[in-house]
Amino acid sequence: MAEMDPEVANRLNKEGATLIVLDVPEGTEFGIDYFSWSAGPRYKGVKMVPAGLHFIYYSAVDGGGESAPRTGMFLFTKRHDIHVMKWDPSSEDVIRVDCSEEELNRYRQGLQDMDSFLGPYPYEHLKKWVSLTNHITEDLLERLQPACKKISSATELAQELSYTRTKPSMSESTISSIAHNPDAVIRFSEIPKQKFPEGASPAEISKHSMDSSYVLGNMISGMKDRKEIVGELQFAFVCFLVGQVYDAFEHWKRLLNLLCACDEALSMYSDIFDVLIGVLHFQVQEIPKDFFVDIVSSNNFLTTTLQMFFSNLESSTSADKKLVDKARRFRLHLTKRFNWDFENEPEEFAPVVVET
Repeated sequence: MAEMDPEVANRLNKEGATLIVLDVPEGTEFGIDYFSWSAGPRYKGVKMVPAGLHFIYYSAVDGGGESAPRTGMFLFTKRHDIHVMKWDPSSEDVIRVDCSEEELNRYRQGLQDMDSFLGPYPYEHLKKWVSLTNHITEDLLERLQPACKKISSATELAQELSYTRTKPSMSESTISSIAHNPDAVIRFSEIPKQKFPEGASPAEISKHSMDSSYVLGNMISGMKDRKEIVGELQFAFVCFLVGQVYDAFEHWKRLLNLLCACDEALSMYSDIFDVLIGVLHFQVQEIPKDFFVDIVSSNNFLTTTLQMFFSNLESSTSADKKLVDKARRFRLHLTKRFNWDFENEPEEFAPVVVET
């Protein structure tokens, strides 16, 4: 871990939040945001945590070094906050400890004695983390996170257990109970299946099938702030990238496809698309390089989807000029960095030549 700037370290020591996690078994993988480590015998949590949204995650490790599925939880911290948690061996999970103000004050007074057992927050990763989560508000988190407030990759593993005899390090009964608990399901927004209004003419149906603006309008009409749609895109991405929930990646793809297939909405909700470009700029940098080959590029998903977005902006007669310019710069950046081709039409959209 890189050495922290002394001035920053001093400020975070005075103002940062503290995450106390008791009784974590040695060897457990424990992480916060974009950094994880293996818990040592004296590990008791994380200090100097900056104010804002954070994701805490952990995986139990058995005697043979096998890791259990990753579980995590989001939390917002404020200056001088103290959050107390402890390891529950029966569920192999971390549980929140509700403390009275008096108990929290006792913890505060004992922080100096506990200091050497607390790992410093990985501050060198903070900017990256903020760039991936800056549109996730407390209201949005409350709406999307599971009722149990835990994000678990065990929901994915349970499906795999149906097809394999491999013995996981977490008991199958524990995985099954997590996976089939409705309170453990992430509550993503439902994307309307009907793409056109009732009573639409054939011409209107055809138009709405090509332009997702009507569906987007329906979705954001039920949100407190229409830019929540981009916050949800960030939430899905982080649940996949750090939480290891594959369903979240699928939702990210569906949301991105919806946004990039909009035409009329480009001028109606230009603020959404302005934010979207900034969000995608950082997300694209964080997807592992080989992931493009294995999943994204195999279906040519990302290049095809973004090409549709760039094309809609270029052909729009009403889109904001600043938005069009920003999209051009983003396209140029992607072409230079990843050598992606946005000029040639993807094969699946090319005209089919029928021999007679």
